[in-house]
Amino acid sequence: MSRWPDAAARHALRAYRKAPPGDRLHVLVRWLSCPFPPIVDELPAAGRVLEVGCGHGLFSGYLARRFPRIEVLGVDIDAAKIAVATAAEPLDGDRLRFAIGSSGSVPDGPWDAVVLVDVLYLLDEAGQRALLKSCAAVLAPGGVLVVKDMATRPRWKARWNAVQEALSVRVLKITAGSPEFVFVDPEERARWLVGTGLQDVRARRLDRGRVHPHHLLVARAAR
Repeated sequence: MSRWPDAAARHALRAYRKAPPGDRLHVLVRWLSCPFPPIVDELPAAGRVLEVGCGHGLFSGYLARRFPRIEVLGVDIDAAKIAVATAAEPLDGDRLRFAIGSSGSVPDGPWDAVVLVDVLYLLDEAGQRALLKSCAAVLAPGGVLVVKDMATRPRWKARWNAVQEALSVRVLKITAGSPEFVFVDPEERARWLVGTGLQDVRARRLDRGRVHPHHLLVARAAR
């Protein structure tokens, strides 16, 4: 799985060229450390897509540039990151928008897809389940929920990830969230998705050749 930015990623990264150096570095490291392309591959090429917990907006920007027939809204509780996302060079046609959201809230749908990338572990277990339920509730018929988060295995990758996140949240204050991380086994999260009424739940590891235990869950609303 190549880390080299494709054309859409290069365009998305260039959109931050006027951002402060620390933010430019952050989005570059974000691209290098997270497997964005296979996440995008699970999303529709047209329609309305919501990203919950979009941070600086890199994934939303990449998604909108990969698929020119979709509209993307990214929301995050961190006003400073939303400011950076909004200040990045825009796309034509107002297809990419950002907004500040409150913790646990999800904008009204219907959405053809909702995506969360490395968000859930920053909430306690009850908060994770509530957020997934809220995301499932705003899907259009046949809409897809895509969740990329960190798995609990292999254990050495999970331990390494926990150390890095502790540095980001507790020391550097890069990421907003609870100082206590709650990493849940993907099989358990898959059961939660079934409990929300979603169907065709699929799981996939994305950690090959990477030091973080990336894991993907995909589920679909009934038509």
